Amino acid sequence: MADDTLTRQRDLREAEPLWAQTPRITLMSRKAVPVRHFDVVIVGAGISGALMADALADGKRSVLVIDRRRAVHGSTMASTAMIQHEIDVPLHKLSGMIGTAKANRVWRRSASSVDALAERVEERGISCSMKRKKTLYLSGDEFDADALAKEYDARKKAGLDAELLDRDEVAAQFGLDREAGIVSDASASGNPAQMAAGFLRESFKRGAELVEGIEITDLRETSDGVVLATSDGSLIEAGHAIFCTGYEFLETLASQNHDVVSTWALASAPGLTLPDWLSDHLVWEGSDPYLYFRSTRDQRLIVGGEDEDDGEAFADPKKLKTKTTTITKKIEALLGMKIGAHDAAWAAAFGTTKDGLPLIGRVPEMKHTFAVMGFGGNGITFSKIAAEIVSAEIAGQPDPDAKLFAFSR
Repeated sequence: MADDTLTRQRDLREAEPLWAQTPRITLMSRKAVPVRHFDVVIVGAGISGALMADALADGKRSVLVIDRRRAVHGSTMASTAMIQHEIDVPLHKLSGMIGTAKANRVWRRSASSVDALAERVEERGISCSMKRKKTLYLSGDEFDADALAKEYDARKKAGLDAELLDRDEVAAQFGLDREAGIVSDASASGNPAQMAAGFLRESFKRGAELVEGIEITDLRETSDGVVLATSDGSLIEAGHAIFCTGYEFLETLASQNHDVVSTWALASAPGLTLPDWLSDHLVWEGSDPYLYFRSTRDQRLIVGGEDEDDGEAFADPKKLKTKTTTITKKIEALLGMKIGAHDAAWAAAFGTTKDGLPLIGRVPEMKHTFAVMGFGGNGITFSKIAAEIVSAEIAGQPDPDAKLFAFSR
């Protein structure tokens, strides 16, 4: 097998996200692979790998989760954990790209997956500040009031909950000065690091194992499985391999349908006097670049935005300073209040696709190897969908929506 690494290695984030300061994110792990054969090997121990392990570990399968870093401390740590059913491409726009019927199915699946995730967190007893919320989508310089009216109409026809507000209604209900807004249900928020760690711990109870600090450097499919080469010079045999490595994607999967972009975020100090409605809503806007924000239980604001179509920009410390300054000015202007000095600020990269939909499923021309990538701004929501689709495929019961997210679509 080749000596070069299998994935494109990048720094996943810059500076220190808020979640790095929180408890219950350290996991028991091994530093060496305990045995040489597993039914399933999951590469990546972030939220995608954690949900995948939770879906596949049943006390019967042997499941290994392996990460070249410390578990949970990759790109999951940089999430703002706005767990939205709304995807980056508005429904009425997506309908024009892939057809109305398919677009409606994608959006309905996204909504149902947020609900299923909230139920799973409750069922597993995971303490991660999970809270169901509504979303307020505001008009902006890219999608004005007319565009939001089209979006509202598309959502209602798709059977999705939505309420269209005009300028006066936005002002009356939220105290914001925008032409229009759409309020919808089926979203949530939480602590992404605690969520990922919690799902990994739950998978351990059903036999899954975690190895940190070892990289998968190559793979080769056999007639009945996969052989994986590791950075410590050993080989692992598996019935199936699933790469949950985010935008550190397989070199063999580099495609014109996948790009890497940069984003920036900050967290205020706790104890801000915030509008009452903000505790129950996530907010984003139809602008380019768009602003997105939410509050936490300890009255912080978590705000992100200023995305750039440059997968390396996030690593520039000067940009971290200028972007957080811009984000601060925008949120203060919108809310009409000062938020003070931030407690944490960070930058990260994430993968996107042209249609805003993730790539989930078997790697092209491979039978036993799966990958999930291109989650855009919906990392946690799409991670849940990925776990549902891949686990169903491995169980021999293909998911009816799998083709909507397939690499070959």
